[in-house]
Amino acid sequence: MTGTHTTEEVTLARLPSGVELTTTIHTYRGDDDGPTLYVQAAQHGREINGTETLRRFHERLPLEELSGTIVTVPVANPLTFDLVSYITPEEFDSVNPNMNRIWPGDENGSLHQQMAARLWAEIRRADAIVDLHTGSPDMLPHVVYREGDERSRALAEAFGTDLLLSEQADEDAPDEWHRRGFSGKLRVVAAEEGIPSITPELAHNKQILEYAVEEGVDGLLGVCRYLGLLPGEPPEHEGTVARNHLGQVTAEESGLFRPEPSLEVGQSVTEGTPLGTVYDPRTYEPRHEAVADRDGILYALTREATVTAGDQLASVALVREV
Repeated sequence: MTGTHTTEEVTLARLPSGVELTTTIHTYRGDDDGPTLYVQAAQHGREINGTETLRRFHERLPLEELSGTIVTVPVANPLTFDLVSYITPEEFDSVNPNMNRIWPGDENGSLHQQMAARLWAEIRRADAIVDLHTGSPDMLPHVVYREGDERSRALAEAFGTDLLLSEQADEDAPDEWHRRGFSGKLRVVAAEEGIPSITPELAHNKQILEYAVEEGVDGLLGVCRYLGLLPGEPPEHEGTVARNHLGQVTAEESGLFRPEPSLEVGQSVTEGTPLGTVYDPRTYEPRHEAVADRDGILYALTREATVTAGDQLASVALVREV
């Protein structure tokens, strides 16, 4: 038994000049029949830990043990990747600047819609989906799945980060979910199509972090074992399940933000816990004393000091199960 690995360069869309936006699709096929897993990274081009995760997964995947098919796309959005950007500039797609809001795409639509439609042609054949992302400069690695979707939850548990976040959707979702267009996320659209899907958030952006990438590779191998693509069983999940908190703690004033030195992501906080101070850099006057607005797990805390009113300072997840 050997298994095979092939690559295909595909055109996602064309720029006005005729220059093609292309990416590479990797396909791993085992000698025996089995399910199909689709994994992609870098929908948002600055989120490169997922891309590095897929490179190391490629090196560690035991093809001789594979049953079924794994399809991976390490750079789902080559345009934002080249720009080291979260979204495209207005000149390229002023209608849909965020690729992860317009799934399943439209082959006759805007630039991002065309790109998504081409990838959706691959995705719709999958039995499970992992959409690799990364978060803010100081974020605890975690996996997000749709609340109430037990098959997606099982995928999240197999991926195995300590923290799993369930996210309410549709009628159960808070106003922010609708305001930010989350119904067009790949994970949400796939779940509505009956394909279990998860979004691992592998910590930092713009920098390769060894611990986050290794956690990502181990997570993908765990998903493969859960699906029967590889022999063995994933480790039993012994972490925490919490509810995704979309109303993050935000800056009420602009200035410099100094987080509380004793705080670390992953620790439990209670309502009223001091998170840091936004102060005026010219007069040293405190402008905003940020505090946790509820009990939960602090899973993101900004370390980028210059903040504008409305910027996210921290995220707290509501614990459901320990």
